[in-house]
Order: sequence, then C-alpha cells, then structure tokens
Amino acid sequence: MNALAKGGRTNFFGFLLRLAARIPFLFIAGRLYGADALGRFASALVVVELVALICSLGEKRGLAQRLSEGQEHPTNLVFDGMLLALFFSTLAAVFLWFVPAPMFPSGEYTTLDKLLVTAIPAYALTEIVLAAQAYKYDIATTVRARAIVEPWTISIMAGVLYYVIPEAGLSLAYIASIFAGLATGFWSFFRSYGKPAQWRPQPVKLARQTIRALPLATADAVEWGTRRVDILILGFFASPAAVGVYYVAQQVASLPQKLKTSFEPILGPVITKNLKTKNYAAIASQVRQVGFWIIAAQAGIALALGIPGEAVMGLVGPAFVGGTGALAFLLAAEVVAATAVVSEAALVYVARVKNLWISLGTIALQASLTVAAMMIVERSPYGDEFKAAGAAIALAISLGIASLVKARLLSRILGHGVNNWRWALVYAAAPAVVVGYLATYLPEWAELAFGIPAILLAYGWVIWRRGFGPEDRVLFKRDMGGGNAGADALPPKPTLPG
Repeated sequence: MNALAKGGRTNFFGFLLRLAARIPFLFIAGRLYGADALGRFASALVVVELVALICSLGEKRGLAQRLSEGQEHPTNLVFDGMLLALFFSTLAAVFLWFVPAPMFPSGEYTTLDKLLVTAIPAYALTEIVLAAQAYKYDIATTVRARAIVEPWTISIMAGVLYYVIPEAGLSLAYIASIFAGLATGFWSFFRSYGKPAQWRPQPVKLARQTIRALPLATADAVEWGTRRVDILILGFFASPAAVGVYYVAQQVASLPQKLKTSFEPILGPVITKNLKTKNYAAIASQVRQVGFWIIAAQAGIALALGIPGEAVMGLVGPAFVGGTGALAFLLAAEVVAATAVVSEAALVYVARVKNLWISLGTIALQASLTVAAMMIVERSPYGDEFKAAGAAIALAISLGIASLVKARLLSRILGHGVNNWRWALVYAAAPAVVVGYLATYLPEWAELAFGIPAILLAYGWVIWRRGFGPEDRVLFKRDMGGGNAGADALPPKPTLPG
C-alpha cells in the first residue's frame, strides 16, 4: 500500500503539471486554429493512437507479468516487446499512409497531415519503455514524458508552427511531442536496464508471445476506445466544427481520468507480486483503496470543472461554449468509470478473456447508444451541440454498466469485496455544489479564478473530515515508517545464466 501511495503521489504531481500544460494547448488550438481544424486533427488522432496502442500488444500492463515470470535478462524481454511493436506499427503506418481515409473521414487533409502516421511506432515504443520503468517503480520518468515533455512540446510547437505552416501545424506539433516523449523514455530506460545481453530475435518465441498478448492488447484497445469511439462516430454524423468542440470538452473531461493513470503504472506490478503468492485479500484491499482514492479525487475535479462549465469552455473560445452540456456528461462518465478501471487492473491478470468480452460488450453498447443518439437528434430541430451531448450520455451509461459488471466479476474471483463507494462522497459534493452555484453569479474571470478553488476547497475539507480514514491518509504522508517503500517492494531480479 505504501508503494501504491508513493507512486500515486508522484504521478499526481504529474497530473497537476499536465493540467498546467493542457490549458495552453487548448487555448492555442481553439483561438488560433479554430474548431474546424481541431475537429479534423481530433479525428486523425483517434485512429493514430488506437492503432499504436494495439501495436504495443498490451505491454503497458502485460510487461510487468513477463518480467516477473521470465528468467531471461530483463532488457532482452523488453526488447522482444519493442521489436514486435515496431514491426506491427510500421506495417500499420505504411497502410495508413496509402489509405488515409480512416484518419480523415471528412476527406480534408494535406500531405503534411499524413505524416501523423510516423507517430504510430513512436507512440507504441513509448508505451513499452514507460511500462518497463514502471516495473521498477520509476514513475518519475512517466511524469517527465507524459506530463512535462509531451504536453509542453505540443503547446509550444503548435504556437510556433501556426506562423510557419498553419495548415498542418497541429499535426506536426503532435509528431514532435510524441518523439520528444520517446526520447525521454529511452534515456531513463537505458540508464536503468542497460544494453541487452546477447539478444537475438527468436521468431517462434515472438509468435507465441504475440498470441498470448492478443486478449490483453484487445482489452487495452477497447478500454481506450471507449474514450474515443464517440469522436469517431461523431465525425461521420456531425461537422468538423462540432467534432472540434466535442474534442475540447473531452480533453477537459479527461483531466480527472488522468488520475487513474497516477496509480496504473504502480498497480500492475503490485498486483502481479501478490498473485504469485495468491494473496487475493491483499489484491482486493488494494483495489478498494485505490478505487476510493481515484473516485474521490475525480468527483471533486468533476464538480470544479463542470459547475462553471460555460466559463471553462469559453476560455478556449466563444465557439466552444456550446459543448458545455457534453462536458458535464463526460465528467460524470469519468466518475462512474472509476470502479471499472481499477477492477480491470486486476482482471487483466486473473480473467483476461472474460474481461475482454465485457470490454467488447461495453464498447458495442456505447457505439449503439451513440449512433441511436445521433439519429434521434437528426430527426429533431436541435443542432450539432445536442449530438455531442448525446454521445457523452452514451459514454456515461455504458461505463456505468461496465463498472457494475467488472466489480462483481472481480469480487467473485478474489472471494473478497472490491466496492469503493462511500456515502462521504455525497456529503462532500453537497457543499461544493452550493459554492459552485454561487460562483456562477460572478464575472467569468472571477468564476474561474475564485470559483474553481472554492469548490475544490469545500469538497476537499468535507471529504478529508468525513471520508478519509487513517488508511486513506497514507496517500499524503511522505515518510510512512517503512523507509524506501518503493525500493523495498521492487521485484527480485532474475538470475542470469552463467
């Protein structure tokens, strides 16, 4: 638990850095490039990142298990994963270069926009090297790459390239950010793992590894896809401008989701360690604990961003205020998804095939509900902003159902409850809503500058007093009496032949 708290604290600091960097990018993209360009960029990004995640073959979570069980040199095991990812992602990049229609459903793109395919191999390799560092409880590298280097690179480059190549500035800025993040990850990886020892590609072994990784890779893609399939469908039913507005709402709403990734890198190695000793009670306790940490933080941030939603969206530009309704439902979706996300962190190791089927059912349900919402709005007198809200509602419903099903399955497998709900969440939300409602009467700048901190303060004070017990407050203690918890909890290094 100490290792989880330490890793969570480190990555929570990264969340704050990512928040500080995300706002400049949204401001630059919305004010300079406009909703149309941002919508085309968002549609392309869905395909690029989804394909890259599939090509990483689930190593984001599966690598921890391979390193725990493997007797080979750790660097060799990581290189096996990187070789497979490079092979499949290169094939995918070549295909999309010659068939770019999936990335640009509107048919509007330039040759420079097509260069987005070069980010696919880089993105896949970054996932693997950061997972390798997380296995050694090095969360700081993930923070540097994902919360500092990538977001600040795309923000700065988007601003500079607007005055050089405005028609492809967003695409080129994104490519630069992904390669900068990859370089950051590689620097730490080679320092901690070193060079491979007599490594040679073994086709039979790699083929076996690919087959074994397919369920986990598909589950990763489906889990990620539930946050992106709405943009893909919206791109076929609504204008690029509407997609751009929805993308901004999604980027704001995904800030609470990043809190989940604060624990994800460290939760995988801790769970695999307890699985080796069949300590199911400890796994259930960790899932409950981390689940509550995440949902408590997500609920507070959702209230702080959702109540002054019009002011938040208006910060990007007046054209984006119409996405306020979508923002509210997207924030709600992230809160209800917390249980599913944490449960899946264990299910991918104890019931990966069942978890896959549940994930597939979730995304199928979401896609069906999203298409139904699009068709209902098209038959109504309402505009594209209602299509965006409909897509957000579909996401919230499907993620809520997935949370219930995955938590029940994990509880049955472990023989212990994993429910992370506490009524203190309601007690804390009540004063925050009152404070937020009063803040909406302030001028827009004051609503943002004073209203958001006031909402967080009201919520945080109550949740700390009524919701957090001694086991919860370990998250905020720097010295937990166990010395270097992260170092002590490191998995033993395998004995090398010779």
